[in-house]
Amino acid sequence: MVDVQNDFCPGGALAVPRGHEVVPLINQLAARFAHVVLTQDWHPAAHQSFASSHPGRKPYETIDVAYGPQILWPDHCVQGTPGAELCRDLQIPHAELVLRKGYHREIDSIRRSTRTTAGRRPASPDIFGSAASRRLFLAGLAFDFCVRYSSEDAHREGFDVVVIEDACRGIDVDGSMAATRQALAELGVRCVSCAAIS
Repeated sequence: MVDVQNDFCPGGALAVPRGHEVVPLINQLAARFAHVVLTQDWHPAAHQSFASSHPGRKPYETIDVAYGPQILWPDHCVQGTPGAELCRDLQIPHAELVLRKGYHREIDSIRRSTRTTAGRRPASPDIFGSAASRRLFLAGLAFDFCVRYSSEDAHREGFDVVVIEDACRGIDVDGSMAATRQALAELGVRCVSCAAIS
């Protein structure tokens, strides 16, 4: 379950349109899996990806940083704030791990648990690499950013990745939804509906 947090839901600092709609779907899906991991954006104040950290810049502009292009975001999911908390309606008591990401000020770690384009690996247990299964199902927010990049990284690590698309919602910055579908299709990452998960 990717980043179902208050700041990505209606009223949040970086609200994903209709983001709250994934919560009941994810609750139902999670009940079907023995192993569930949650991810959580966990940014320090003045994170490099925040537009507010770059005087004169506005959210959704793109700048170049050490590791390449960076979309600038509104301040969101700041460590210890209500916006960073997981949505209270999530009901996944058997989740085994909450994997926090984005806590390095100079890197926008929107990926799951692998190396960023800056070559750094977030300090986190490699729960996925040690699992007996090599299939990874992803759902959450936002489809065209955190879900996309987590899917791409997991695919590169050798996982059979399945995105449960109707349990995701996207932001759609400059056609990013269509670009995500194309990128995942080119990798062979399957996008399915909740109904396909038995």
